[in-house]
Amino acid sequence: MAEEHHRKTILDGGWLAARSTEVQFTGTQLTTTHPPTSPNPPWIEAVVPGTVLATLVKNKIVPDPFYGLQNEAIIDIADSGRDFYTFWFFTTFHCNLSTTNQYCDLNFRGINYSADVYLNGHKTVLPKGMFRRHSIDVTDILHPDGNNLLAVLVHPPDHPGTIPPEGGQGGDHEIGKDVTTQYVEGWDWMTPIRDRNTGIWDEVSISVTGPVKIIDPHLVSSFFDNYERAYLHATTELENRSSWSAECSLTVQVTLELEDNICLVEHLQTQNLSIPAESRVQYTFPELFFYKPDLWWPNGMGKQTLYSVVISIDVKGFGESDSWSHLFGFRKIESQIDNATGGRLFKVNGEPVFIRGANWILSDGLLRLSKKRYNTDIKFHADMNFNMIRCWGGGLTERPEFYHYCDYYGLLVWQEFWITGDVDGRGDPVSNPQGPLDHDLFLFCARDTVKLLRNHPSLALWVGGNEQTPPDDINAALKIDLRLHPDFESVVDNTKSVGDLSPVLRDPSPKDPSQYLDGTRIYVQGSMWDGFADGMGNFTDGPYEIQNPEDFFKDSFYNYGFNPEVGSVGMPVASTIRATMPSAGWQIPVFKKLPDGYVEEVPNPIWEYHKYIPYSKPNKVHDQIQLYGTTVKDLDDFCLKAQLVNYIQYRALLEGWTSRMWSKYTGVLIWKSQNPWTGLRGQFYDHLLDQTAGFYGCRCAAEPIHVQLNLATYFIEVVNTTSEELSNVAIEASVWDLEGTCPYYKVHENLSVLPKEAASIVEMRYPKSTNPKPVYFLLLKLYNMSDHRIISRNFYWLHLPGGDYKLLEPYREKKIPLKITSKVSVVESAYNIQVLVTNTSKSPPDSKFPTIEHSSISTDSACRTGKEHETGLFKRIHRCFAGKTDGLKVSEINGNDVGVAFFLHLSVHASKTEYKEGEDTRILPVHYSDNYFSLVPGESMSVNISFEVPPSVTPRVSLDGWNYDGRQQTIVEIL
Repeated sequence: MAEEHHRKTILDGGWLAARSTEVQFTGTQLTTTHPPTSPNPPWIEAVVPGTVLATLVKNKIVPDPFYGLQNEAIIDIADSGRDFYTFWFFTTFHCNLSTTNQYCDLNFRGINYSADVYLNGHKTVLPKGMFRRHSIDVTDILHPDGNNLLAVLVHPPDHPGTIPPEGGQGGDHEIGKDVTTQYVEGWDWMTPIRDRNTGIWDEVSISVTGPVKIIDPHLVSSFFDNYERAYLHATTELENRSSWSAECSLTVQVTLELEDNICLVEHLQTQNLSIPAESRVQYTFPELFFYKPDLWWPNGMGKQTLYSVVISIDVKGFGESDSWSHLFGFRKIESQIDNATGGRLFKVNGEPVFIRGANWILSDGLLRLSKKRYNTDIKFHADMNFNMIRCWGGGLTERPEFYHYCDYYGLLVWQEFWITGDVDGRGDPVSNPQGPLDHDLFLFCARDTVKLLRNHPSLALWVGGNEQTPPDDINAALKIDLRLHPDFESVVDNTKSVGDLSPVLRDPSPKDPSQYLDGTRIYVQGSMWDGFADGMGNFTDGPYEIQNPEDFFKDSFYNYGFNPEVGSVGMPVASTIRATMPSAGWQIPVFKKLPDGYVEEVPNPIWEYHKYIPYSKPNKVHDQIQLYGTTVKDLDDFCLKAQLVNYIQYRALLEGWTSRMWSKYTGVLIWKSQNPWTGLRGQFYDHLLDQTAGFYGCRCAAEPIHVQLNLATYFIEVVNTTSEELSNVAIEASVWDLEGTCPYYKVHENLSVLPKEAASIVEMRYPKSTNPKPVYFLLLKLYNMSDHRIISRNFYWLHLPGGDYKLLEPYREKKIPLKITSKVSVVESAYNIQVLVTNTSKSPPDSKFPTIEHSSISTDSACRTGKEHETGLFKRIHRCFAGKTDGLKVSEINGNDVGVAFFLHLSVHASKTEYKEGEDTRILPVHYSDNYFSLVPGESMSVNISFEVPPSVTPRVSLDGWNYDGRQQTIVEIL
């Protein structure tokens, strides 16, 4: 993982919990004479790390608050009082110090909100604050036999607040008086968390060291000579807890893992020093020189190279006293306000980065956080070709595990502190602009958080708050604490031309950059200041609702260079609705036609409770679901049409932004990528980890090199976000009608696109041709002329101006023949399935593009191919994605029609002999290289599918689609 003390033991199992008012013993008694021994009342199995509510849900003492309306059945802390959610947590652990001069610390990485800790009868009071670490020296109170009893009484936030009947952003805003998460009183995307996340919510551990302990090392890289020369700077605190002066040798080792687990030692340096008795000192290593190190790049720009840095200390007469390690990326992040757009511009290793990313709250509203879930979450963002995640100020400063996966997958992180405009200055009632009551506590938590996270290469910037700046004294202190080292100050030289920025704070005597709290990345005071939104803090982010897709391309859509929040719909598939709601929640919205012709969607109460965003906006956007037919039959029909809209909506959003890359915009962050509960808005995957079609619309639109249609001008554009010129390429544009013919086919050859450029190439003139069809499909392919390798593929379904997609409704009756070839590999519980789906229908002889049956595409860049004869095509693809033809399985879907196999959707299920009605058989999460795809006649798509299942589960892969009977059929059965 990202950071480890090598003698640390995590205490994450065997915990018990009980409500404090139901426990008759004191903490001293619990950890001496009367320890609980099993989950007998009032004691229950506890979730640690976790919260009180997560523990109650696990034990089914309260219902799942994320299912239907069940959250309403759980008493809120405002009604119960704080004692109701004040809980004991109890466990035992073994630690027997084997030699003298060993020391043991009990560590809490996060408690909400304060706690009394009892160990073997000894009490320690932990101070308040959700975002601070606690470390207790327990050396002298460990039991000689090594068996230790630990009880922790956890108190809720001091100001949990009440929930106004009308809800609102952050409830009554009382929660803002404490240094804790603010979303827990509810938001327009979240219902209240009843215990306000009270609990031991982050890692608990014990660590054993010798006389000298390593504390919070800081690693910094600096570059010279156009990145040929690099230096690693390292500073650490060292604490000698012994009563004698320690003669030490301090070693830093830097290694790079090569293939086959072979590590190359890049540096090994040892320094001798003496540390006085019972003292803490700061030590800075002589800088380490690297010639042309492998750099860390954001997703889509290069590799995410990570070096292992190990710092260890030996004490004379004792041996190794402590050791610490971290995965470190050599990279330089610069940021300035762009003169051309007024938006904030980021550079990594000297290269401009066009930001396309998402806003993030947290994985789970009950703080059931895990490495496995983080891995899935962050990989999903990388799969969408995003390059930044913004950690919103009303949620968490995310955990090191989150940052580890952002390091690994290349997601830059915008990290906010715990301030929001709604709770800290705006809202109804108007909230307190002075933030938390204890400003010193806020700053302590902020500084401790910086020390926890600053070594991660993915961390790009600190931001004071969401749509608000911290109170003046906190803001001023953060500016000083997070001031840039003089070696990095040049990155803000251009910020003086736009916005109200403070002058650069210069250090009169420059120190080694690793001696700063964090001097290499910028601090911005708020999410709408200094190059974000209008740069001056006015409410200029958003909008957050359904849009006409073409509007995203219009100059009038958004007026500023970098939008930190723009959001839209997020309806999941029908299976998720059935899995998260009772049957009353399966009712689709009522479509209420208004006098002006617009339709208002009226959702059922359960959807409304789950914060549903409609697919219509009266007086602005006609209902996008009914574009596909005014009669919506049932939940399955509604959710399928919602996926069509999801795909179009989010692809258009990102394509509209990239269409004006650098000319108007420097970046955009979508509100938001997911919901921390079973919400029905603004998400690319649901809380069960199933992707919506919007996920794949984003994946398409955000690819580093992309061909697209400007929906406002109908010009074909090519976006090149890479640092290499695109030359000797061609665009193939083909239109397909609902009869399966190709009435329009154009090839534009010998094209070049400069690096970091969005180029308008040529108008797609089919809508202006004689007798264009009212509904048609457009397939764009950008390919290399030298080998016909497809670089980008983009498929649209379109209607003429002023029209709709109603003709697609009878198109569902088409029976398009498909051929599916699959290859399965299994390693323990991990499955990798490669599926080749081919539309085997033939285009009619009179089509303008008679050779389309010979074209193919593959999402695997190693086997992308252009036009070939069918026999050679299958041999080539099979050889490419399967390695050999042994083990290939072929299934066919019969059909006599010719046309586009539209909106095909793969899913993975558990194979069962009997199914209960409404039972959710999906295996989740699953990573697909593509999904919700369409194939023109003769075209193939190779999709890679990867997932894990327990040994007792046998998976199968199913396929459904718009014109494929509207049902699922198993195409890969694993025997």
